[in-house]
Amino acid sequence: MIIGIDIRLLGKGVKSGIEEYTENLLAYLIPLNPTIKFKLFYSSFSNKLPEYDWLKYPNVELFRYRFPNKLLFFSSSFLNTPKLDQLMGGVDVFFSPHFFITALSSACKRVVTFHDLSYIHFPEFFSWRKNIWHNFEMRPIWQSHFSDKIIAVSESTKNDLVNLYHVDPAKVQVIYSGISSDIARPSDENLKEFKIKNKLPDEFILFLGKFEPRKNISGIIGAFDILKRNTNFSNLKLILVGSRGWLYKNIFEDIEKSKYRDSIILKDYVSDDERSFYYSLASVFVYPSFFEGFGFPPLEAMKCGTPVIASRSSAIPETVGNSAVLVDPHNLNELSDAIEIVLENKTIREKLIAGGFKKTKSFNWRDTAEKTLGCLLK
Repeated sequence: MIIGIDIRLLGKGVKSGIEEYTENLLAYLIPLNPTIKFKLFYSSFSNKLPEYDWLKYPNVELFRYRFPNKLLFFSSSFLNTPKLDQLMGGVDVFFSPHFFITALSSACKRVVTFHDLSYIHFPEFFSWRKNIWHNFEMRPIWQSHFSDKIIAVSESTKNDLVNLYHVDPAKVQVIYSGISSDIARPSDENLKEFKIKNKLPDEFILFLGKFEPRKNISGIIGAFDILKRNTNFSNLKLILVGSRGWLYKNIFEDIEKSKYRDSIILKDYVSDDERSFYYSLASVFVYPSFFEGFGFPPLEAMKCGTPVIASRSSAIPETVGNSAVLVDPHNLNELSDAIEIVLENKTIREKLIAGGFKKTKSFNWRDTAEKTLGCLLK
């Protein structure tokens, strides 16, 4: 059995949920069966592929090219060439961890993962260029109908595929993502050292994710402004961590307009090793996103023993269950009230922390990898 996998998105240099999914999935998928040959397709004119350990496994063959991906996308979409399976000397099934448009020969089975259809629900949250990429260049409707199997990362995403793209539900398999084993609460001693070294405040609200309208960071700032009017929270800070996505300028404008902007701390980047420290030191983690296909950060925060407040929209209630406080992402007062309750009510905090630890045990990458391999072998 030969499985081809498109790993082009791993050369972007900026990690979002889809890169997180691909990295962790392949780390567990490739070692599952040493008799299966994995042919990995990578192409970039300038971006360098990170040196992953799984690239060195004996059952892995990397096909590295320097074709500009914009050219490959155009050629695949409009000319149906080059056939990537043939370019790699033949594969039985080709797996795309994201719906990058790909030309394949008729003999090669096609499996693609859909993470969400947020671009259908909220086109206003994306730049015009990104909307063209999502809806036309990648041809997701075509891919959803002509793929042999589709992996959806949540029931919410599966329902969207069925209801919006009219995909046969029988060919969509829901496979939940895992949580990285590297995400865990550090020791109290290490937390203390990290806090001092990085000059972190005693009490802070944390958001971690890409800076873009869909994440509702402006809503977090608005709720923080309401909360800070209470003198009980005069020392409370807000830390926003994330890389800049599309249409991010309004977020920075809202920060500048905030009466409490001196209490808002921005972090453009934290390493994978540092994430657990930020989660663990936070008083509460907030994630009032308007739309998510899965949502890694709330589960990662739970795994670090931090109470979570998230939105009751799309896939978030499905993944966090009753282990987080769920709010209307459009209601700033509701979000502010929820933060206040979690900060001040010890009983609720302890219940959320205990429930979060329990909930996150349901998500591990080995299970994800085993189910994904089963889908690829069908």
